[in-house]
Amino acid sequence: MNTATAPAGPVPTVFEAIVRKRCLRATYNRTDITLAPHIIYTRHDDLFVDGVVVERDGKPPKEVKLGTFKLAGLNGVGLTERNFAANPLFAANDPKYGDAALMAVEV
Repeated sequence: MNTATAPAGPVPTVFEAIVRKRCLRATYNRTDITLAPHIIYTRHDDLFVDGVVVERDGKPPKEVKLGTFKLAGLNGVGLTERNFAANPLFAANDPKYGDAALMAVEV
């Protein structure tokens, strides 16, 4: 019997979402969001995710924009079945990522 399990927790979930281009669900500042994560990176020894919120409390946002989320502030992170395409607002070569990028979507 194989008792090995996949890594659990928000970091491997974000990695999987980026690789598979699947949205995440999470709670951020007491708001339920569906997020299309584009990159996970470190800054000042903390993990951050930049992505596009596709739903906030079940409704599409008023404006499509690339947001930055401190991973520690995303609660209840889970993978959804919703796919996403890389947003043109995302630039993997942005200097803010420098050598700090751990994983990014392929554009």
